[in-house]
Amino acid sequence: MADIARATALEHGMFPEGAAVVALVSGGADSVALLRLLVSGAFGDLQGRIRVLHVDHMLRGADSLADAAFVEALAAELSVPCRVVRYDVADFAEQEGLNLEDAGRRVRYRFAEQEADALTDELGAPRSRARIAVAHTLDDHVETFLMRLLTGAGASGLRGIRPVRGRVVRPLLGVRRSEVREWLAAQGAEWREDATNADTARTRAWVRAELLPVIESRFPSFAQTTERTLRILADEDDLLAEMAEAFARDFATVAPERVEFDKARMATLSRAMARRTVRAALTVAFPDAGRLEAEHVEALIEGLSCESFARDLPFGLRAETEYATLAVSRRGHAPAPIEPCLLEVPGRADLGAAGVLVARHAEPGEMPATRDAAVVDADRIEVPLVVDAPRPGDRIRPLGMAGTKKLHDVFVDAKVPRRLRPVTPVVRCGDEVVWVAGLVTSDRFKVTAATQRAVVLEWERP
Repeated sequence: MADIARATALEHGMFPEGAAVVALVSGGADSVALLRLLVSGAFGDLQGRIRVLHVDHMLRGADSLADAAFVEALAAELSVPCRVVRYDVADFAEQEGLNLEDAGRRVRYRFAEQEADALTDELGAPRSRARIAVAHTLDDHVETFLMRLLTGAGASGLRGIRPVRGRVVRPLLGVRRSEVREWLAAQGAEWREDATNADTARTRAWVRAELLPVIESRFPSFAQTTERTLRILADEDDLLAEMAEAFARDFATVAPERVEFDKARMATLSRAMARRTVRAALTVAFPDAGRLEAEHVEALIEGLSCESFARDLPFGLRAETEYATLAVSRRGHAPAPIEPCLLEVPGRADLGAAGVLVARHAEPGEMPATRDAAVVDADRIEVPLVVDAPRPGDRIRPLGMAGTKKLHDVFVDAKVPRRLRPVTPVVRCGDEVVWVAGLVTSDRFKVTAATQRAVVLEWERP
């Protein structure tokens, strides 16, 4: 068993030189074996760089307290520092709308990440050297595959448990649960049994106690052959994931709390690759989005080909089309409209989330350098100018036009998304619109051959 675990750790580079390891120890056979292997030097010399973390979910009363006491005693026997955290997982699950298994997993990893940071800080090591060792075995790997096969999953889900994910490492993933118990028994080592693991009302327990034994009675090598199949799936999944990440970089604009997909470019992808690209981009901006269900991703794929699409998604997300893009953002994450402010000449107005507007004197013959600049006749404006957001009923007389045009129509013609209109600066002289930043200048304030003095208005976008 130790040889298999060591080979798994070496194959996946689980414990680099100078690694600091937080071992998640429940008190069960698998985690006890993992801790004993870590202390024994099976994965290299980790002396002084191992910590034990036990999370009491407060679900089993006296048994939970006994588990914690057992882990503390084991850590003391092995001379490894130990931290026990008690956390009401049932209450957390109710508040977050999660099942107990998912809630417990989130809580454990949250505390494990905190402990890993604290350990590396204490040792003066970079946090990138931290590892969180978890005792999943080959049986867990196969059970997870069967559970996802029964409940439905794509290739990424069917690959089972990853040997390495971020700082989390699983050196026992190639070892059978029975081999772990045999190894512990040969050493006279004790462990705790969790009675809930035998509750077949839980899907994993049912797969473990009833389904897997039936399969193995007909196919004794099922676990080993499944492991080989899962390796192939994992290799192919990794290749497709790399491709999807590249497409996500090229076909989507990812910013904090927002992703915009280029609809035309996304249309060039096969449906299968579009699914992966959507997930890859969303996961960068919204880590929770990795757990979006297939139906939500399919809805987004359909939305890419719609002119008008809007849908609320889990985790507080909303998707909607904005002309050439499909945008996904946090609900209620729209920037606040520009607050009215004065702009002197020369002067500068800080517009917060809308950027900065600058006014300066210029020669009459100066031409705007970009669409985010405009030149107006200084003698036709009254200083200070007013800068604010578009108002209902606003109109402007665009350069070269005899009549006026609604600002609403200006935005529509320029395909400015609705969410960006309140943060597009409008420069006013009294009640008249002088310039809609980046879009159109009023003909009334234009520079002519008779202009003696000019003012340049420049918008520095956020």
